[in-house]
Amino acid sequence: MATLGLIGSGNIGSTLARLAVDAGLDVVLSNSRGPQTLSDLVAELGPRARAATAAEAAAAGDWVVVTIPFHALGTVPVEPLVGKTVLDTGNYYPQRDGVIPELEEGKATESQLLQRHLPRAHVVKAFNNILYRHLGELSRPAGAADRSALPIAGDDQDAKKHAAELLSLLGYDTVDIGPLAESWRSQPGTPVYGKPYAVSKDGEFGTAAAAPAPADEISAALAAATR
Repeated sequence: MATLGLIGSGNIGSTLARLAVDAGLDVVLSNSRGPQTLSDLVAELGPRARAATAAEAAAAGDWVVVTIPFHALGTVPVEPLVGKTVLDTGNYYPQRDGVIPELEEGKATESQLLQRHLPRAHVVKAFNNILYRHLGELSRPAGAADRSALPIAGDDQDAKKHAAELLSLLGYDTVDIGPLAESWRSQPGTPVYGKPYAVSKDGEFGTAAAAPAPADEISAALAAATR
């Protein structure tokens, strides 16, 4: 059975771990504090899950999700990810990550900087535009009438296809934004960030109930993004 490796096991990482176990995948989790701090989550997830170091999770994964604060990008192990599809959930928040001129000026996106850090991996932007709670609640089987879609971006077509296979297993369709340079379209503050997956499409989505968002709605939101 295929394995999902997780570098970072916070809200998004733990939600993805639960979806993966439900889909029949094995899961290897890691965080910055050490495997021993993940014992409760591993116990909850059951025999398909185990905790490890970030390098071990990277080596074990058929897909590897990097879901850590952007300022910790430099801690992502490089060699174990050579040739792998690496899904990046990260968003840049200056108040947390510090001001990064290259991002502020639109000269690069977060995922392009991760790709620069991982020159021999294949980075795909995914899971960064949806609240973790909605991510856990909106998963649906393939073909379901109320299945939601998530945007992805990447420079490697095969990696995007591979990432889409994972998203489908976890319960989501995909909308291809294009290359990593276009991944700004799913960043915080854009029309596709959060609101499409909430009952309240115009107000505060953080406390709103989840609502399905099909591919055509996500495509329209992506097209409406401006800098």
